[in-house]
Amino acid sequence: MKFGIDRLLEEPLLQKPLIGRRVGLLAHPASTTEDFRHTLDALSALKGLELTVAFGPQHGLRGDKQDNMVESADSVDPQLGIPVFSLYGHVRRPTAEMMSHFDVLLIDLQDLGCRIYTFITTLRYLLEASSRYGKSVWVLDRPNPAGRPIEGLILREGWESFVGAGPLPMRHGLTLGELGHWFIDQLSLDLDYKVIKMSGWAPDQSPGFGWPLEQRSWINPSPNAPNLSMARAYAGTVMLEGTTLSEGRGTTRPLELFGAPDLNADLLLKDMKALAPTWLEGCRLRPCWFEPTFHKHAGQLCSGLQIHVDGAFYRHETFKPWRLQALAFKVIRRLWPDYPLWRDFGYEYEFDRLAIDLINGSDLMRLWVDNPGSAVSDLESILTKDEALWLDQRAPYLLYP
Repeated sequence: MKFGIDRLLEEPLLQKPLIGRRVGLLAHPASTTEDFRHTLDALSALKGLELTVAFGPQHGLRGDKQDNMVESADSVDPQLGIPVFSLYGHVRRPTAEMMSHFDVLLIDLQDLGCRIYTFITTLRYLLEASSRYGKSVWVLDRPNPAGRPIEGLILREGWESFVGAGPLPMRHGLTLGELGHWFIDQLSLDLDYKVIKMSGWAPDQSPGFGWPLEQRSWINPSPNAPNLSMARAYAGTVMLEGTTLSEGRGTTRPLELFGAPDLNADLLLKDMKALAPTWLEGCRLRPCWFEPTFHKHAGQLCSGLQIHVDGAFYRHETFKPWRLQALAFKVIRRLWPDYPLWRDFGYEYEFDRLAIDLINGSDLMRLWVDNPGSAVSDLESILTKDEALWLDQRAPYLLYP
């Protein structure tokens, strides 16, 4: 198969509309060609293409920042001498001065297929700015490694944030190029937009189910996205950022496991299986011990669970990471009613709402967890409606059979 960047580099007809125009690029460390050149370097080598500016999202153009919520500064590329503007620094929305450096913007970002991943918010902000200033946007499309399944609550009106770009479920099942079309319609934007489609992408094909396992190497799109297992679990484990539980940062398996020094993982798993066994299908959960070297509970031995999604037991269509993680929270609240589960801190430029609610796009999940009288069926009924609604809404934007 071919990613969008590789098709652009190999097909002169695709390059032709860029000749004579000032070209900008939004990219990150995973923005590489099939022969492992960074997209910025590959484009700069194209004869006749004038590359005038680059942008970096959260964690930077080349991957300079390791942790969450650490800003990157503007800079000048040492090899090309062009400005590199940070869209996770003193601004998140591009300024008029930044937009003045290009005529057409190429976006080449590896996404994870999860609403909270901030690259899609950066996409939205650039589409809005490009509409305002009369710029063209091309997305060089890449796979959604989480594939096509849909899961999670749709973000409610008024809950938009930098981790909530619009009324999407947590696991939306679209590529970045497809999301661009959806944003344009959702926001009623007027701009010249083009997707350089992938060729040969098969999101329903085993064993990758979205990621071409035997054709392309995995390159971290952000520092704690080290493999396909993390990408599959992320729509659930990302909620751990809004809790006092460790999400495995400071270990070699971030966002694939969770725990805390004062948990009993064996008891937790036993009660999760008893309360909602269907929410645990498609994967294996393994009680484990881990000691983070940094971040939450650094230097403390934690009892926890690792989510395994890389064996013959894995079932792509039945694995529900968001339900699994919500169930873990519910069981913790039932076993230890006074457990200080929700983390109260400034999260992604928001200080007056709980992080767990920002992550979920509403307070519905947290209220369900904290209500001792709520049942699994109560949340399932909301989820089923939201997921069916999104299945219909996204259908017109699917670019791949």
